[in-house]
Amino acid sequence: MNQHQEKPAHRQSLIRSIRWFTPAVLAIGVIAACGGDGQGFTSAPEGSFLPPELPSGWIDNKIQYANRDMVAAANPLAVNAGVAVLARGGTAVDAAIAVQMVLNLVEPQSSGVGGGAFMVHFDKATNTVTTYDGRETAPAAATANQFLTPAGTPQGFLAAVDGGLSVGTPGLVRMLELAHKNHGKLAWSSLFDEGIRLSEAGFNISARMNTQVVGAAARLRAQGEPAASYFLKPDGTAKDVGTLLRNPELADTFRKLAAGGANAFYTGEIAQSIVDKVRSHPTQPGRLSMADMAGYQAKNRPAVCGEYRALKVCGMGPPSSGGITVLQTLGILENFNVRSLKPNTADSVHLISEAYRLAYADRGLYIADSDFVAVPTAGLINKDYLKARASIIKMDKSMGAPTPGTPPGAVARGIDTSLSLPSTSHMSIVDSFGNVVSMTTTIENGFGSLQMVRGFLLNNQLTDFSFAPTDAAGKPIANAVAPGKRPRSSMSPTIVLNAANEVEAIIGSPGGSNIIQYVVKSLVGVVDWDLNIQQAINLPNFGAQTSATTSLERLTTITGLETELKARGHTVSIADINSGLHGIVFNGRRANGQAGTLARDPNAGTWAGGADPRREGVAKGNN
Repeated sequence: MNQHQEKPAHRQSLIRSIRWFTPAVLAIGVIAACGGDGQGFTSAPEGSFLPPELPSGWIDNKIQYANRDMVAAANPLAVNAGVAVLARGGTAVDAAIAVQMVLNLVEPQSSGVGGGAFMVHFDKATNTVTTYDGRETAPAAATANQFLTPAGTPQGFLAAVDGGLSVGTPGLVRMLELAHKNHGKLAWSSLFDEGIRLSEAGFNISARMNTQVVGAAARLRAQGEPAASYFLKPDGTAKDVGTLLRNPELADTFRKLAAGGANAFYTGEIAQSIVDKVRSHPTQPGRLSMADMAGYQAKNRPAVCGEYRALKVCGMGPPSSGGITVLQTLGILENFNVRSLKPNTADSVHLISEAYRLAYADRGLYIADSDFVAVPTAGLINKDYLKARASIIKMDKSMGAPTPGTPPGAVARGIDTSLSLPSTSHMSIVDSFGNVVSMTTTIENGFGSLQMVRGFLLNNQLTDFSFAPTDAAGKPIANAVAPGKRPRSSMSPTIVLNAANEVEAIIGSPGGSNIIQYVVKSLVGVVDWDLNIQQAINLPNFGAQTSATTSLERLTTITGLETELKARGHTVSIADINSGLHGIVFNGRRANGQAGTLARDPNAGTWAGGADPRREGVAKGNN
């Protein structure tokens, strides 16, 4: 085992076990680390990472190979559904729909039809990358101050989350329909079959799902039916690992969507159920209307692309901050010899964390829904601008709290300090035709708003907006709430191409505002350090945002760098930084260290897939 594959000694006896601790211990540990009381995370120290989902252990995943196609996603049952669609001659988009419907059932705390998603798509026939925006929108009745108390101060985070006020118009179903119209091959109705079957036959609750329910049990009890009875036993505790869980209501919803398309979701009885649930909440009634539902539009947007080490990296533009901030970080790092620093060293962690600081500082100031504010995208990823930003970094001393830059085309904005804690999932898919999907999908916080209708949970996406419309100096915040606006996201579905416009890598992750860091870590791993995709995903997580704090992943060897980083001026936090990376790289044409391609794995098949050992996902394909 080389340095890139090492795991702490205490993990060796735990291989293939998804849990180190009981869910209750995990929940207590996270609450203690966050300085909270279990009801909210608002007392967390600045710069600490607040996990949207609790950690649930380590699985010793092995890199997987397939010649024809591949799916890497967050649950084996969902992956199997996607692989079966590909085996029938389906496209990557066809498979994504099947995967998503099963994820809605088996990973309900993370994503589903009550939420939204971003998809980055590569079309082999035209050699083009495009993106699909299925982000939720604020209701027409939303106001900039809806998350302020009567005293004019922001509500506590979970006080705003739990209930109807945080629910935005779901975008996932309309987005999937638009992508299928453009890139699907199999009948839309057939892509719900496995989701329907498993919803009716049932599935066994996994250790990870049980852990999440334990952590949210008090909130589920407080919000009541129907979510409480679905996830909890009569005594109010989480249903046990291995319990067979059926969801006939979700099967009925899927049948209606299969037969009627997206219109069956956005009009009629399903839409009315959503609106009624949101507006009837006893303490936090929402503002969603039938007109909001019927008027929702998914958007086909151009990808945001930039160059890194002769590779073309493409991601999602606004309203996601992911694509721009990933490219900013990489653009800053391109001015350094990252390869020579090697992974898991104080030098590499220091440098990459400083690059994050600069990128996140700009993110908080400038990026929001570009349909509402002018985002200086070209200026933010301009090479000369990033070279100037890189010159701020000193290898012997941390910059501490970063200062935003002034990229070309920028307009002065207020600094946004809003939390971003999406409970999210990611899938990477390639089909036999060479088409690719990188899709990150979410309902925001764990279990979303905790409002459940017709077998699925509703998002709390509106809490991704800034709770205050202006900063302390009175400057308007780009990410303030507005009717019809889409909240800023950190989701970073990414596709990497070489100079010949061939797909080199597909990557993405859940994890709130830290998603950007997980994706950058993995890309640096495969591009600069010649790791295979599983090794890159396995690398310990670390990073920084807009404070002096640098977070290091608990229970990994990287915590041994704490003393040296403190000597350079970092404030170090040891935290549960549980990513959920799923990635695929192409391993057929890389040889002789050719510039602009990834290193070839000597055991490679055509496609190589990796799944994050911190969660329960897998990679699998057809040969």
